[in-house]
Amino acid sequence: MKNRLFLLLGLMAFGVVLPVGAQTDGEMPPALPQETQVETPMEAQSVHPWQPLLDEMTTLDDTEQTGWEEMFDVLCQLEEHPLNINSASREQLEQIPFLNAQQVEDIQAYIYQYGAMKSLGELAMIESVDYYTRRLLSYFVVAAEPEHKETLRWSDLQKYGRHEVLLTARVPFYERRGDKEGYLGDRYAHTLRYRFQYHDRVSAGLIADQEAGEPFFNKHNRLGYDFYSFYINVKRLGPVKQLTVGRYRIASGMGLVLNNDFGYGKLSALNSLGNHGDQIRPHASRFDRDYLQGAAVTVEACKGLDITAFVSYRGIDATLTDDGRGVATILRTGYHRTLTEMNKKNNVNELLTGGMVNYRLGGWNIGATATYDAFDRPLLPDRSVAYRKNAPEGKSFFNIGAHYGYTGHRIMFSGETATGDNGGIATVNAITYQPSWALSLMALQRYYAPRYHSLHANSYSDGSNVQNENGVMAGVKWQPARQWQLLAYTDYVYFPEPTYQVSRHSSHAWDNLFQAAYHGSRFSASARYRIRYRQRDFSEYNAATKQDEVKGLTNQTVHRWRLTAGYGTTTWKSTTQADMTLSQFHGNRFGWMVNETVSATPCRWLHLDASAGYFRTDDYESRIYTYDTGMLYQYTFSSFDGEGIRYSVMARADISTRLLFIARLQTVNYFDRSTIGSGLQTINRSSRTDLQLQLRWKF
Repeated sequence: MKNRLFLLLGLMAFGVVLPVGAQTDGEMPPALPQETQVETPMEAQSVHPWQPLLDEMTTLDDTEQTGWEEMFDVLCQLEEHPLNINSASREQLEQIPFLNAQQVEDIQAYIYQYGAMKSLGELAMIESVDYYTRRLLSYFVVAAEPEHKETLRWSDLQKYGRHEVLLTARVPFYERRGDKEGYLGDRYAHTLRYRFQYHDRVSAGLIADQEAGEPFFNKHNRLGYDFYSFYINVKRLGPVKQLTVGRYRIASGMGLVLNNDFGYGKLSALNSLGNHGDQIRPHASRFDRDYLQGAAVTVEACKGLDITAFVSYRGIDATLTDDGRGVATILRTGYHRTLTEMNKKNNVNELLTGGMVNYRLGGWNIGATATYDAFDRPLLPDRSVAYRKNAPEGKSFFNIGAHYGYTGHRIMFSGETATGDNGGIATVNAITYQPSWALSLMALQRYYAPRYHSLHANSYSDGSNVQNENGVMAGVKWQPARQWQLLAYTDYVYFPEPTYQVSRHSSHAWDNLFQAAYHGSRFSASARYRIRYRQRDFSEYNAATKQDEVKGLTNQTVHRWRLTAGYGTTTWKSTTQADMTLSQFHGNRFGWMVNETVSATPCRWLHLDASAGYFRTDDYESRIYTYDTGMLYQYTFSSFDGEGIRYSVMARADISTRLLFIARLQTVNYFDRSTIGSGLQTINRSSRTDLQLQLRWKF
């Protein structure tokens, strides 16, 4: 123990900060078998060794969904507190985002028929659970002795409850313009997390987050951190299946009426469509947006019938109209760094209440959702902008919807139809057919009327809202051999009325993707190609008016390629990734990036990572996206444009079974500019270096 501390302090003293990895083997009492980690043979254990696998199941659109960070946060919590698959309920398995309804049904049917699994290897006996899903599941579930239902006792909470404190800080080695003038706080960002966990029955938490530039214990914010989140969550308390008090998220049906939780990307839809039951989840994230605040409860009225009620009252950031009487724009950035941003904090209060009913009988399920949303100031968007002419307006809104579905051995069907107080209609319906264990076919149709709106809707869409969109998607997932997987989809979308960057006309888009992936015991590789057509305004300069005038529509075509190859053992791994982008809109714009990552676990308690990449793009339109190896509970997805290099080193030290330390140093160096950013974010140099530190203590 002392040798580890001395080595770690020595590395820090000499400025050597390297990357992270090995999983902690937490010291757990026999009463908590679900805390045991499962190792996957190929992986050198990084901070989140499942992240590359998850990345293959997502596209850029998936990561741009507002709920993607929350999905990542849920997976991080499941990694720390994996489910016991032998005693997990349907609702618990539905929390795993990449499982679909048929897989959940088949897992429970297998355990009911054959008894508890002795190992996760038995998942191979379930036809619908493919090789990639089994690999991902190994990080989030364990096969342990079934747990007996017990009465909650205060003494058990004290004896077997686990506490966790996580401190995270970011130290920038540069100054932004706002750090000298404009920002109300210093340049350091830091987060405090506390979590209490007793099995999966009781959890409680407190999250405090401070972004760089936000005031901290000064005259502009005497409460310390800018954002606090708190919750208490209790499950299986008599007829009460779940009770959450504090801040939470909720999802119902296919998300047409209410879903402020996970997003619905196209590749993730191929992998998990149908796993969208009614769910309540504590808001255990540092993100200051979209959560509800109050209480939510689900009661099992009788076998198969669940009734949920919820109420939320919270302040929301907003830009007010010139006279201050209404809300021009609801803000979701969560930033409060300047006086202007502080003056927009909690400018409007929202009351949201409603309920959900869901009934299951065999493979069938049917349910309904109703919500009432009220504000203390009316929403008054600028409807003179073409794509906002159907934006919600007023002080109160009502929505109701019905969702339905069937899960059989080969066929899975799910859908939802909803309306609101303005009479607009929205419907989404999907069907999946699995003719064999190796092949899945999926088709999805959606119709979202231009008049339809629900402020807390989040469902499958090509645009940013559940509104003004008609489309059909078809996809296929094929596993020709155990370690191979092929994915493809095509999605055609029609927008009846103007959208962003289309000011006068209806328009359409067409999105296509093909992906092949191979995962062996030591070698892995994947290839992805995506081509997307989307209509945009075509403008020409008018010398008489000295302004650009819209002449019509033209196609913007974007091609994206990605090639990835990795080789590794249980102690080290190397991954090479190449990305290319070609954007065709009034000319061709090309971009590419090559990135290399090496991970090593020289001893059980120390893991190291190093990453370096070179990028070159013609402009922002041809930018490259890639994910970074991040800290615990952090999903970092960066974009690069221009020319430069980026590199990082990271180290993770499991000092003891209870204490973990992570440090990460990252630099981006641009060759084509002397400043980075704009406005108050401007950095007067061509490089940017950040140091991240993280300390976790379990007790």
